[in-house]
Amino acid sequence: MSRKDYLSVLLSLLVKVSACITFSVLFFIVGFIFYKGIPHISADLFAWEYNSDNVSLTPALINTLLMVFLALMLSVPVGVSAAVYLTEYAKKRSRLVEIIRITTETLSGIPSIVYGLFGFLFFVTVLKWGISLISGVFTVSIMVLPLIMRTTEEALKAVPELYREGSYGLGAGKFRTVFSIIIPAAFPGILSGIILAVGRIVGETAALIYTSGTVAEIPSGKDFLFDSARTLSLHMYTLSSEGLYTNQAYATAAVLLVIVLLINRLSEKLAKRIMKGNGK
Repeated sequence: MSRKDYLSVLLSLLVKVSACITFSVLFFIVGFIFYKGIPHISADLFAWEYNSDNVSLTPALINTLLMVFLALMLSVPVGVSAAVYLTEYAKKRSRLVEIIRITTETLSGIPSIVYGLFGFLFFVTVLKWGISLISGVFTVSIMVLPLIMRTTEEALKAVPELYREGSYGLGAGKFRTVFSIIIPAAFPGILSGIILAVGRIVGETAALIYTSGTVAEIPSGKDFLFDSARTLSLHMYTLSSEGLYTNQAYATAAVLLVIVLLINRLSEKLAKRIMKGNGK
């Protein structure tokens, strides 16, 4: 064997070893959480109201779903629309486009605690929304906006240029080409970005401590958006930090992990159905 063949075999071996290490760490983490959490899942953990005896996660679960839904309602239309403009409408190598992309990449690298401080100073203090659900929603919406923009932009760029040329050749305009051909073809990539955004919202803790608060109750009433709301990740953090409910914290982590896996699975099925509907 030549030197290049040895090098190729070595690199292939390194890649396989790295993949094995990655999957091993992942399976260890998931297995450890299930091992520590599943035995402590009980009916009391799913009681409708939280108290110091049952430390129910139901209010936090409902708050998490509400947080995810409202945040995606704000961030997805803005992020996808911005990506469509940058990819399909803006002039190539435009100064404005470069500034937007640099800004987006910079925002992606900002620690979540900084977003939490901004949300506290602006939404909670300046706008006087208080430590509430709506303050947390706007904060996490800004956090995931760069992620949705970048993944959508890459998904749109991955659509073959022949799709656009074929659509224009059949007499379709720019608007119809983008929204009838390009976006449906790029939908699996767009959905991947949305799934990543959901994962970040569900797992966010630092930013929400300063904005949404830690009250373990389901918001209710006409002004429910201005009530404090604890999410699942905050619930788990609070239980573990108190040191009295470590087992319940593991159980909450197991439930949270199952929810994330279910969301990923349902999203994958949705993407396949849409791709099948598009004739791919």
